[in-house]
Amino acid sequence: MKAVEIYLLLHLILTASVLVNTFDPITVTVGVISNLWQLFNTHERCDSEWISFNAEGLRADLESKLFGQHIASRVILKAVNGFMSDDNPQKPLVLSLHGRSGTGKNFSQLQQWIKGNATNCERSMFIFDEMDEMNPGLIDSIKSFLNHYKKLDGVSYRKAIFIFLSNAGGEVITETALDFWKEGRNRDEIKLIDLETSLSASAFNDINSGFWHSRLIDDNLVDFFIPFLPLEYRHVVQCAMAEMKAKGLEPDQDVAAELAKDLIYFPKSERVFSVQGCKTIEKRLYHYID
Repeated sequence: MKAVEIYLLLHLILTASVLVNTFDPITVTVGVISNLWQLFNTHERCDSEWISFNAEGLRADLESKLFGQHIASRVILKAVNGFMSDDNPQKPLVLSLHGRSGTGKNFSQLQQWIKGNATNCERSMFIFDEMDEMNPGLIDSIKSFLNHYKKLDGVSYRKAIFIFLSNAGGEVITETALDFWKEGRNRDEIKLIDLETSLSASAFNDINSGFWHSRLIDDNLVDFFIPFLPLEYRHVVQCAMAEMKAKGLEPDQDVAAELAKDLIYFPKSERVFSVQGCKTIEKRLYHYID
């Protein structure tokens, strides 16, 4: 896939998931990060005329499309803004996004795919979905691309962004959020430091994870392990309101509340977190509209 096709794919992810397909928080985040680049047409070019960093667009999308994820929003905004403002970064930006609910190519194919795209455009973005489905050891084949090398075989990877999506650590995230809820503490008090070490360890020690005993973790090449918290009832209401707006309907708080109330929550007795987040909102919405 050529660099321009990656940008087009990200653009389509953003527009297709508009607010809801949504609301799988990690999918939404991958979509809004596409605002790093503005694609003006399908002619393959890699310069400031065609690709421009839109910091305010990223901020606005994180605020309007990512509900209940204060840690992810803050970390991603600061990390990406800082990285894109640096004309001479020493290594690529590497983000690993973790939360509850691709098969890997072989080693040489994976390496050639990355090298080919970075050759075309140094500001390429590479997204590795379903790390849990990737064979352990495969991801280590790209270790050299994530390191501090100025160039590898004449190609620089320092301005690229690598994003890994994983379910590893989902239980740790849920347990932490539930503990805060039981203690009567606001979930906004949860900080990255409360979860990042556990997420790193969970991914590294999970034999079903593509990060199992990975040198990427061992050599500290992942810049941030970012947790996505399970969504509560109020976040589902926000999702429903946003979906109505996206469909050109007048947002109705009563409709959103009724829809959110009928979803399945866990733990069963407390009904704190939505089992499916907001994934089913789009399909269920018209059932509640007169």
